[in-house]
Amino acid sequence: MPLNRRALLGRSAAVGAGAAIAGGLAAPAEAHGRPGKRRERYSFTVMGTTDLHGNVFNWDYFTDREFDDKAHNDVGLAKISTLVNQVREEKGRRNTLLIDAGDTIQGTQLSYYYAKVDPITAHRGPVHPMAQAMNAIGYDAAALGNHEFNYGIPVLRRFQEQCDFPLLGANALDARTLRPAFPPYSMHRLRTPHGRDVRVAVLGLTNPGIAIWDRANVSGQMVFPGLEEQAAKWVPKLRSMGADVVIVSAHSGSSGTSSYGDQLPYVENAAALVAEQVPGIDAILVGHAHTEIAEYTVANRRTGAPVVLSEPLKWGQRLTLFDFDLVRERGRWTVARVGAKVLNSNTVAEDPRITRLLGDEHEKVVAYVNQVIGTSTAAMTTALAPWRDEPIIDLINQVQTETVREALAGGRWAALPVLSQASCFSRSAAIPAGEVTIRDAAGLYPFENTLEARLMTGAQLKDYLEYSARYYVQTPAGAPVDTAKLTNADGIPDYNYDAVSGLTYEIDIARPAGSRIVDLSFEGGPVDPEARFVLAVNNYRAAGGGAFPHVARAEQLWSNSDEIRNTIIQWVRAKGTVDPAAFASVGWRLTRDGDPVF
Repeated sequence: MPLNRRALLGRSAAVGAGAAIAGGLAAPAEAHGRPGKRRERYSFTVMGTTDLHGNVFNWDYFTDREFDDKAHNDVGLAKISTLVNQVREEKGRRNTLLIDAGDTIQGTQLSYYYAKVDPITAHRGPVHPMAQAMNAIGYDAAALGNHEFNYGIPVLRRFQEQCDFPLLGANALDARTLRPAFPPYSMHRLRTPHGRDVRVAVLGLTNPGIAIWDRANVSGQMVFPGLEEQAAKWVPKLRSMGADVVIVSAHSGSSGTSSYGDQLPYVENAAALVAEQVPGIDAILVGHAHTEIAEYTVANRRTGAPVVLSEPLKWGQRLTLFDFDLVRERGRWTVARVGAKVLNSNTVAEDPRITRLLGDEHEKVVAYVNQVIGTSTAAMTTALAPWRDEPIIDLINQVQTETVREALAGGRWAALPVLSQASCFSRSAAIPAGEVTIRDAAGLYPFENTLEARLMTGAQLKDYLEYSARYYVQTPAGAPVDTAKLTNADGIPDYNYDAVSGLTYEIDIARPAGSRIVDLSFEGGPVDPEARFVLAVNNYRAAGGGAFPHVARAEQLWSNSDEIRNTIIQWVRAKGTVDPAAFASVGWRLTRDGDPVF
């Protein structure tokens, strides 16, 4: 078991101070002022990752082969380790720090296995693979991401204990005391050849959306105020404590937008707002948005000072490098320049030290996901699901509908019709003809969402579907249709487009958003706006994720703590045979002025 640093940090956790002592070489001194007078200079590099989501190996557990995409990116900490080793070799290890911006322990079957199948919380349980890998690589600090809370606080606390570095969350507060539930920051001392150390503070900020997305796990235990508010509180404290450099590791995108609308008074993607509003920050490692921003400079509104932001691509596909040049003036170090860039992990091989370290864990998970749980009479795929009603999405809705109907049987709501929502989470998910494995079924639902039942009216469902249909780019009748440009209007991701089963309807993409749902029917007749329906819905959507109308405020009739993907796996096991003819139907289609698009 790796060395646990929690005891070391215990005395300083209340103020968030984790110590990391380093030292190294300085950049060459530069002549300045009178002959023979030199200014002391020092350079160092901060490396950063984010949204690792349980990726250690360059492996896709849902396809059972090496990861690949259209851009031929690679993923995983084993690749990141090689890049980190190269940077440390070039810069000198004592002149580097390595931090992360959150979403670490959820996302792959590797991380799922050690949260649910062989849980780290068990007595004498295993050490989480992400803790093992990050400890071995030598991380100095990591911010909390929202997905850290998906498996509940006990799993997160056990992961925290297993890490040799602090998990930071200045705006993750104890609900009773309103004090930080995790260290807000860590302080790192870099030794320079001049005998005058550089003190680098790393402030960790997480996402306020946790209060919505993981309400069941955090309600009454933790609260999550805004990033700007907490940064304004902590940055001056860090400066007064002698920090020469302040870096923020923020699990928050830079767009200034929120997916949850006005349900929270705090901005979801607030990294750029923090840079603009809070003086005293030198750089921000950005996370959460799953986009690549090599370098982005924001001017602080009060001081005009530049703040450099960088977001490396998710899953370990990129490593950010912040290069700092410091000069000593008036008895203290000041930042003369900051630059940022990203390195691509597909340019290097996996670090064999990491692959050897976790080889057994990897093989266990590969064996687990390849267990056969049933058979399918036909092949199904999500390749066309973003614009056509496909049987594979009907499968998700069938499982959810049956589960909710059984849960409500014999009760007050048993007579109401049950509808279901589902999204295309991956355009490469597939159920093959023949044997179906755990990885096939789990691939339909890569997120740890659970299932709920909410009470909705016909009018509310119409609004819900209109909101969902914003996903399509308005395309006039008669104009050519390019499926590569048809979806994701205004950046709406696939997981925020819902198809609803149990109703029939058309989506007229020639019309503007908000007036696209045509011929909304139930059992052959128009939907009565006052009629009541039960909607089987995932907890992310029910909690306000995506800001869909009405559902977050709708009465909850039932909820389940088991992941939907496990429900799908159990359903396939129980049925033995998956036959699309038993559940597949065309409930919705895209049209233009009444004519089908496909």
